[in-house]
Amino acid sequence: MIYKILVIDDDTTIQELLRRVLGKQGYTVTVASNGEEGFKQAKLLQPALIICDWIMPRLTGIEVCRKVKASSDLSTTFFILLTSLGTVQDLVKGLDAGADDFISKPIEINEMKARVRAGLRLHQLSQDLQTQKQLLEAELAEAANYVSSLLPASVTEPVKVESQFIPSRKLGGDCFDYYWLDENYLAVYLLDVAGHGLRAALPSVSVLNLLRSKAIPNLDYYKPSDVLRALNNTYQITSQNDKYFTIWYGVYNLSESQLVYASAGHPPAILISGDSHLPQVNKLRTPGMPIGMFPEATYIDDSCIVEKFSYLYIFSDGVYEIYLSDGEIWGIDNFINLILEYYRYGYCDINKILDYIRKLNCSDVFRDDFSLLKLVFS
Repeated sequence: MIYKILVIDDDTTIQELLRRVLGKQGYTVTVASNGEEGFKQAKLLQPALIICDWIMPRLTGIEVCRKVKASSDLSTTFFILLTSLGTVQDLVKGLDAGADDFISKPIEINEMKARVRAGLRLHQLSQDLQTQKQLLEAELAEAANYVSSLLPASVTEPVKVESQFIPSRKLGGDCFDYYWLDENYLAVYLLDVAGHGLRAALPSVSVLNLLRSKAIPNLDYYKPSDVLRALNNTYQITSQNDKYFTIWYGVYNLSESQLVYASAGHPPAILISGDSHLPQVNKLRTPGMPIGMFPEATYIDDSCIVEKFSYLYIFSDGVYEIYLSDGEIWGIDNFINLILEYYRYGYCDINKILDYIRKLNCSDVFRDDFSLLKLVFS
């Protein structure tokens, strides 16, 4: 590989010296006479290495270094400051600006060659790491798209179900599903596998496929506690599998307006019903350890009558564990207050909730998967 090297120096003698010496080493050398021209050349050429004089008119080497290191497209470029300044304070100032190495004046040719070779090795390592990072991010994005493709579409009747799934940059282990067990019983669940990445996503997809295909023999899928018990027996933590998950699972009886549910270490589902001026809020959760932690874990059912036009929200902790600009976490109580406020004002669109939380989030992406289900019992 022929590396590109950019030399930035207002001294034509230094320019010519470095051009000849480095050119004989097989590098493609470009020169610039000042900092402004040098930075423009850097953006254009994307060099592997820059040798830049510290003291120059118009734009100093320190300023060029800061601009280069602030440019994402030059993130792997190795930056060497050429200087006659040799105090500790000067070196600290250069390193703080982002310089990777220094060459002292007058230039010792063999030392300069060695530092250039070392810098190019580090540049290549940085590029290789960046390539691997991009490949990993592409794989995670592909996995997120696959998980999204498995999730159910919204339904409008006889129970309206909407959902939002926004995978985090690292891809979490969220997954959910809802489907009719028969014409009268609707099953709905949401699970969250501990951790991030493919190792968290794969178990969640496995659970979805297992429940959707009803592949567990002799299981009463109408009884949530039995479903959780069967999952706990199937997905125990072992030396090969260290992933556990939380889950909320419910079955709605349409003819009797009854919801039977059970949970395993998962945040409560929130049922909001009644008059919009004085709504009733019920947190639906039963005691139970996360799936996979203990073989002897027990799970129990609970139930409630669902009034007409009630809203049921099922979600993962990524919905409310939002880091605010002051470093504090938004929290589940604030999330409940938000959906209560929207209920009072008749805001039915789940996208409004997502938009509000996006604005709260102090980052462009969520730290964890954002998974939210909303059921309206009309």
